[in-house]
Order: sequence, then structure tokens, then C-alpha cells
Amino acid sequence: MIDQETQALYDILLDAGADEAQLKEALEERERSGKNFRDVVLDFGFCNDSELMQLIANTLGAEIVDLLEIDIPSATLNQIDPTTARTYGVVAVKMENDLLYLAMRNPLDTTAVDDLRFILGRDFQVTMAPDEQFDEAIEKYYPLNAQDMASMFGELSQQQEEYENEDELESAANSAPVVRFVDFVIRQAIKDKASDIHFEPFEHEYRIRYRVDGALYELPPPPKVMALPITSRVKILSGLNISERRVPQDGRIQTKMNGKPVDLRVSCLPTSYGESVVLRVLDRTVVNLSLDSLGLDEALLTKFREIIHLPNGILLVTGPTGSGKTTTLYSAINEINVVGDKILTAEDPVEYDIDGIVQVPINEAVGMTFEKALRAFLRQDPDRILVGEIRDFITAQIAVEASLTGHFVFSTLHTNDAASTVTRLVDMGLEPFLICSSLVGVLSQRLLRRVCYACKTAYTPSDEELERLEITREDVAGRPFYYGKGCQICKNTGYKGRKAICEFMVMNAELSALIYNGAPTLEIQNKAISQGMRTMREDGLISIYNGETSVDEVLRYT
Repeated sequence: MIDQETQALYDILLDAGADEAQLKEALEERERSGKNFRDVVLDFGFCNDSELMQLIANTLGAEIVDLLEIDIPSATLNQIDPTTARTYGVVAVKMENDLLYLAMRNPLDTTAVDDLRFILGRDFQVTMAPDEQFDEAIEKYYPLNAQDMASMFGELSQQQEEYENEDELESAANSAPVVRFVDFVIRQAIKDKASDIHFEPFEHEYRIRYRVDGALYELPPPPKVMALPITSRVKILSGLNISERRVPQDGRIQTKMNGKPVDLRVSCLPTSYGESVVLRVLDRTVVNLSLDSLGLDEALLTKFREIIHLPNGILLVTGPTGSGKTTTLYSAINEINVVGDKILTAEDPVEYDIDGIVQVPINEAVGMTFEKALRAFLRQDPDRILVGEIRDFITAQIAVEASLTGHFVFSTLHTNDAASTVTRLVDMGLEPFLICSSLVGVLSQRLLRRVCYACKTAYTPSDEELERLEITREDVAGRPFYYGKGCQICKNTGYKGRKAICEFMVMNAELSALIYNGAPTLEIQNKAISQGMRTMREDGLISIYNGETSVDEVLRYT
């Protein structure tokens, strides 16, 4: 079924001379993908953003304004409240002869226009502005405060507790208070550079938390009665079945922040008190796919660059979930992405699109596993291959075969340090001689929170801290340590941003001999250290000496 907004845009394009058959194909694509019809129109190349805006403006007789340049009086802005501005994507831009002019993100949404007339109790003139300006303008002109949050929660608490059928639940999930609240949570998370959003139901409360710089922070909890409508709203946005609450579901939300695309990967998990929902935020505007941006030691970075330019072999990046492995691998293949090499990647999921690289999403539900992808890759004449994760013996074996037949393979493993990676591969079933023949290096890493630059404070470390770090005052050599006192910029956490600490074990004849002879992990590690490998603890200590991170962060991760 075509909604009024889609039908209106369809008619505008048809009147402007667009091919009717292509428009119908675009409608079918909208149904298949669940995308907004406007985005499909742009994808199909009917016109560009500014041309489409001009077409709509001509049809509506609407003026086009620049929201970031226009000077708007406070009295005009106050004609609408922050929650209304955020819910409907509108900005009050001017008053002329007692007529209010509203810039609307979706001026073809007649339901929204009618709602606004009812809310405002007056008529108004629609104006238009570039889509990418609305988020920034609304944040600038209509920031939410505690009173607005209280008002939002008051609206949410009026929702019913039980729903007789799925239609009632869907209606609640699409109600203005729920739409407004979920939109606020997602946009605030993106603004705060959160990596994950957690919606967690408990017996007597419904908790929402953001993960920022590796740590979880709680938001003011909404009324418990809203757990089901909020979960259902997220499911609707990600194309999931709102009536299925017994099995896990995975989905995806595509949105925009300041006109730039942001992906959210959605995971729903049934629990005793409802579904736990986690959204992984993949903000393409934040990630910097450059090796220089990783904060690696200069000597280590030089060696790492040498390794990734080798013609064949296996390079592994290891660490727990959330340690930055994917960003490091993306940065590596982005650096070697040249016309002369064909690069294939198998990922679960594909997190960031890189021009010039063939990226394949893993989908085990339909049998598209890492193993199958790797086997197919070898028939695609690749030079370099990235495998998102080596999970089993067969995948490891094919990766080795690929490296031994002239390909360079990048992948990840979940291990605690560089040396234990060898033991993990042996435990998977790989023969030591195959590991020696293929492995060229292992980079093990963690992400530590940076001490906030705005409230960074120097102090002299205590004897207890030195003992826990297993160093002496002579090692410190009078250098101060630092912590963050907490300020508005870091939201009183004392930390802002993250940096990597690493250890890089580069294979050579001596290490290969130890591996071939089945040496234990500790012996391999000691040999690597004797050859110049800096451990993660040592790298962390240097970060402390440089005032980049705190004692607690280094002890937490090493």
C-alpha cells in the first residue's frame, strides 16, 4: 500500500517527466527494501537532492531557506516546543503579518501537516530547507532539557499496559510519544558517539544505557509500561517481526545524522521480562580509516606497514570484542587499496563500505559461511583477502592454503595476547609447520579511554599504584601521572575518546623454530620480547607517561 507522502512524490516526478515504468520499478524497490521512497528516488538517479527539493518547492509554492545561515528571532522559535520540533522535523523560521513559516523535513507528509495545525492551533506556511541541515538546526534551536524529558516521560506513562492484538501494539509503537522517544534516544546516542545502545527490561524497571568509549552510561529510565511499545518501535524500524518474541532476531536500521548516513545493527534477545535489544552504531562520519589515526608507536607502525605490503602470508589482529580489531583491519586494507590489487573481504556484517574493494556479507542462515566465502574467493583471482574472523579449523585451513598459494590474508582471532594466538591455532587443529609457513605477524590490541584533555590533572603516583603496575619510582623518573577530574566536556567521567595499546609479534626464523617444535606460549612470548617486542603492558605504561591514559585503564586491560 502506498502512503500519501510516497504518492505525492510519485505524482510530482511523473508530472516533471520521469519515466513511469522506472517510477513503478522504484516503488517496487521501496517495497522490497523498506527504504523511504525519497531515498530510492535518489538512488535510482531520477534527480539529485537539490533538484528534488526544488521540484517539491515548486509544486507546493514553498520558499527554500538556509537553516544554518538564517537569523531567527527567539519569539519565532518559541512558536513550537522542542519535542514537537524533534518529532515532526520542523523549525519555525519567520513570522510575516501574523503568518508563521515552518521549515519541514517532510513537507509532503499531509498527516504531519494536519497534526501540526492541530498542535499549534493555527495555520502556517510550509517552507523547505536542505535535508542535511535539519538535525544540526534542531539541535541548535531546540535543545532538550530536563523539563522536556519529564514531559516526554509523562506522555509515555499514559500508554496502556496490555495489548489485545498486534494491531493495537503496532499502533502504540507508531504513536507520537513512542516515535519521539526512540528517535531522541538514537539521535542522542549518535551525537554522544556511542558505540552501542542497550534497551534492557527488568522486573520493576526498563533501563536504557549507552556505551561510550568502552564504558556503559545509564539514561533516565522511561516508565516500565513502555518496554513493549519501545521494543516494537525498534523492530518496526529494523524490519523485524513484532509478534515474534520467543527467538532472537537480527535487523538493521539506516538513518541520517546531519545529512550523513548512519547504520544501526539490531539484535533482539528474549529474556525473562521481555526482549533485550542492543543497537550497534556504525557511524561512517566518525570512523577514520587511516593507519596514522590509530595512535600506534612510530616504529611499530613502520613495521606494520612493511608486513601488510608483503605479497603473501597471514596477518592476524587479536583481542576481545570491542578492542578495535575491525577498524585496524579496515585501515590496513584501505592503505593498500590500489588499482593493481584485487581485494576481497568476507565480513559478518559489512560495517563500512570501501570504494574499490569487493565486500561480501556473511549470512549463515542461508549457508553463506566464512568457509564458503573463502573457497569462492580463491576462484575470483584475488591478491588480498580479508576474513572477518577465523572461527574454526576449516576456515583456518583454507586461509593457510590461500596464503601458501600467493595470497595475503588478513583476519582476526579472540586471544589475550600475540603469543597465545599460536596456541589457539594449534588447538583449532592446524599443524605447527603450516603455521610457521604462513603466519607473518600477530597484532594484539586493546582500546583504552583517554584522559579528558579539558580536565586533565597531574599528580604523583602512590606506592600502591606503582606496585600494581610492577614498576619503581626509578622507572617513572619523576614523570607525573594524570587523571581527569570530570567536567562538562567529558560528562564528568574524566575520559574523552580512546586510544589503542598494542603488541606486535613479527615472525622470524627463531620464532618459527619454536612453533615448529611445539614450544609453550610463555617461551614464544619471551623470545619475541627478547627480539624487541613491546608488550601491551609496556605500551600502556608509555601511554601513562605521555599523559594519554590512566593507571586504572592500563590495569583494567593488561
